[in-house]
Amino acid sequence: MKNEILFAALLAFSCAKPNAPAAPATAPATQSQAEVNGPRVIFPDGFVVHVELATNDETRAQGLMYRDRLRPGAGMLFLFTSDGDYPFWMKNTLIPLDMIWIDQQKKVAHVKVNVPPCKADPCPSYDPQATARYVLEVAGGVSKEHGLKAGDVLRFEEVDGVVAR
Repeated sequence: MKNEILFAALLAFSCAKPNAPAAPATAPATQSQAEVNGPRVIFPDGFVVHVELATNDETRAQGLMYRDRLRPGAGMLFLFTSDGDYPFWMKNTLIPLDMIWIDQQKKVAHVKVNVPPCKADPCPSYDPQATARYVLEVAGGVSKEHGLKAGDVLRFEEVDGVVAR
C-alpha cells in the first residue's frame, strides 16, 4: 500500500510538471561576425562569396599566391582606381581559379573558368579584352557551377565605402 501511494504521488507529480524541451543533439553551426558582416559578392542565383579585398598594388600583386586551398564560398575581389583592361596571371598560384572581370556597374564583363596554376616561367597572361573596374577570383569551377556569364549583374555588400589606391 505504501508503494502504491508513493507510485501514485510520483505519477501525479510527473504528469503535472510540463516537459522541458530537449536539448538539441548538436549545436547549430554559426558564422563568424566577419562572414556575416564582411565584404561579399552575391551571384544572380543568390550564391554568396565572402571576399578578401585587394585594394592597392601590393595586395593586388600578391593576390591568392601560395594558397593550397580556398574555402567554399571564399574569394578575392581586386579593386582598381579606374576602368581598364586588366590582364591576370597565375604565378605562384597553387590552385585553379575562376577569374571574373566586372565593370563599374557590377556587370560581368568576362569570365575565365578553371584557370590552371602556372607551372612554367614565364606564366601566361589572361587578358579579358574587356573594360573592368573589378576582378573577382573564386575557386575553379564555381562560376560554371552557378551559371555565371558575361552580362550578369552581381551585388556587392560591405564594399562600396572601400577605396582602391
